[in-house]
Amino acid sequence: MCRVIDLQQSVLAKNDGLAEELRTELTGRGVTMVNLLSSPGSGKTELLQRVLGHARSLGVPVAAVTADLATEHDAERLAGSGAPVKQLLTGGLCHLEADQLRSHLEDWLPDGTRALFVENVGNLVCPASYDLGETLRIALMSVTEGEDKPVKYPTAFGLAHLVVLTKTDLAAAVGFDDEAFTRYVAQVNPGVEILPTSARGGRGVAELWARVAAVCGGAPVHRPPLAGTRAGHTHTHGHQHTHAEPVVQAGPRIAAR
Repeated sequence: MCRVIDLQQSVLAKNDGLAEELRTELTGRGVTMVNLLSSPGSGKTELLQRVLGHARSLGVPVAAVTADLATEHDAERLAGSGAPVKQLLTGGLCHLEADQLRSHLEDWLPDGTRALFVENVGNLVCPASYDLGETLRIALMSVTEGEDKPVKYPTAFGLAHLVVLTKTDLAAAVGFDDEAFTRYVAQVNPGVEILPTSARGGRGVAELWARVAAVCGGAPVHRPPLAGTRAGHTHTHGHQHTHAEPVVQAGPRIAAR
């Protein structure tokens, strides 16, 4: 067992080093990376397409990398936004790693890009442990998944800088419990903002882009308490965080419906 744990720690440590290098490179180019994590079927792709389109309508150069085990369906959908999009196929792996992402960005990421969105593999377990070099990590879930998802996947939600609730237009139909969801989020990540969205109706699209744009402009991000318990580091994945104050210092909240 100890040898297995040591191997896992070694793999993560190597990934963290590469992620930090990539973060430094992107920062030097003025690029903010946003890592999007969710289960399959959360509505992440449609919401991202709307956000990319909104950013482009404002004249902001954005790009996206979408990761899947197979097919280029999501890349084709995201390309409908008009933004540069690249498909990354993992060949069966359930997560992305920093070196894998870095190799796909070489000679592709357009100059002048302000925000790079990475649509991670649809999985709330494996991807949660891997730093990709992102500045902003967003955990998404739909109202159809049940309000207790955050406590079922505490690492994914506990290390998020922002939690996005999707498909809120279906909340009443599925009996989604906002109050319970807020409590569960608070258990694993006190102080993180919860942003309700509905890609179909456009709810929260502008607000989500505003959160990303603020970070692109140098605004601080929320610091998850769980990050400080991981090997004594304050960055989400074991690197010293440079921001002094969290964006949200009050308890979790969901905007009034």
